[in-house]
Amino acid sequence: MDDADREIANGAILIDGSRIVAVGETDAIEADADETIDSTGMVLLPGLVNTHHHSFQTLTRAIPAAQNVDLFTWLRTLYPIWAGLTPEAIQVGARVALAELLLSGCTTASDHTYIWPNGSRIDDQIEAALDLGVRFHASRGSMSVGEGKGGLPPDSVVEAEDAILADSRRAIEQFHDPEPGAMIRIVLAPCSPFSVSPDLMRESIALARSYGVHSHTHLAETRDEHDFCMSTFGRTPVELCEDLLWLGEDVWHAHFVHPSDDEIVRSGRSRT
Repeated sequence: MDDADREIANGAILIDGSRIVAVGETDAIEADADETIDSTGMVLLPGLVNTHHHSFQTLTRAIPAAQNVDLFTWLRTLYPIWAGLTPEAIQVGARVALAELLLSGCTTASDHTYIWPNGSRIDDQIEAALDLGVRFHASRGSMSVGEGKGGLPPDSVVEAEDAILADSRRAIEQFHDPEPGAMIRIVLAPCSPFSVSPDLMRESIALARSYGVHSHTHLAETRDEHDFCMSTFGRTPVELCEDLLWLGEDVWHAHFVHPSDDEIVRSGRSRT
């Protein structure tokens, strides 16, 4: 099929480098290609896109206490285990997750890792993505509000906000490629309303927009999150994001299970 949704009998696709430059009948496509692939009886599809993944969590899938529980219980069970992750573990998790995605037809993935213990860095994931050849949007996630400040995660797995912002800037300057078809891009991604401060959300979105990179977070995922935001901020999760300027074409939210009807409309109007 072409852009007009025409079904083309005896069709062909001409690829130049990484771009499709022509779609049409085989006889009408240039015949001097360096390589010709006979795909008779096959279906050629664009690579699938995964917009939200947690590659480090591939390492903790089979923890009995984390099975069939609500989100907050699941997180509280796994936070102490994730606190022991190393740079090698972060890279192995990325290799496993990205290989699984590639084997299922996914060629572009965004990973949201928000815990960086024991010297691990986003660099560890990017190295794995480059080795595997997947198009990778690496989210520099973060958590800054631990239990000691009223957040959900233990204090042992949160970072100082100055350090988060400094490493976010480093990651953008070192790795982000804004060109069309780029293989590596950086996304700034504070984890959730119950694990980062409003100040970090504001500063993160401002930093992202100053560099022209996208922003990402979990939002309106569970009733527990809704109740936390109402009791802590007096706002629903979506209202909180509106206050913090976390709506727009350069933002996408994961899950978005429990917005109100009006919040869906407002988010749609903002092109989030």
